[in-house]
Amino acid sequence: MQNIYLIGFMGSGKSSVGKQLAERLQKSFIDLDQSIEERNGKSIPDIFAEGGEASFRKYEAEALSAAKSKDAVIATGGGIIETPTNHAVMESSGKIIYLHTDFDSIIERLQEDQNRPLWNQDHTKRRALFEKRLPTYKEWAHVTVNTNDRAVDEIVVQVANVIK
Repeated sequence: MQNIYLIGFMGSGKSSVGKQLAERLQKSFIDLDQSIEERNGKSIPDIFAEGGEASFRKYEAEALSAAKSKDAVIATGGGIIETPTNHAVMESSGKIIYLHTDFDSIIERLQEDQNRPLWNQDHTKRRALFEKRLPTYKEWAHVTVNTNDRAVDEIVVQVANVIK
């Protein structure tokens, strides 16, 4: 039993790739952000508005801990790496796949998205967050897969091949 954890910046395709990858590998699929919302009965923007990022990160760590024994493909939130103990949970229970997407592609993918509290800030702050997280994604990953200008099914095939 081994989970497949998909990490990467928001908009990198973790949920889209995760759903198809789970189907291909005949595993269940868990979207941690959706799990957090279900467990807490609140949307992520509401969690951020009421308790800030620290509150959200606490819920995120709890959801990750609950998912670690599920033998699933798990799409994490872009900031899962903000809590260092999350690395130990993922490392001990699965493979960590970093879906790398360049910043310009992320801008294009998220231009209409209003449900990401850390994206809904000025361009300089978005870029700084991306640059801050980039080294940690690379450090935590067992495998890095580039998602720029690639179809979801192509990425799924690559991930499936590298984890076997």
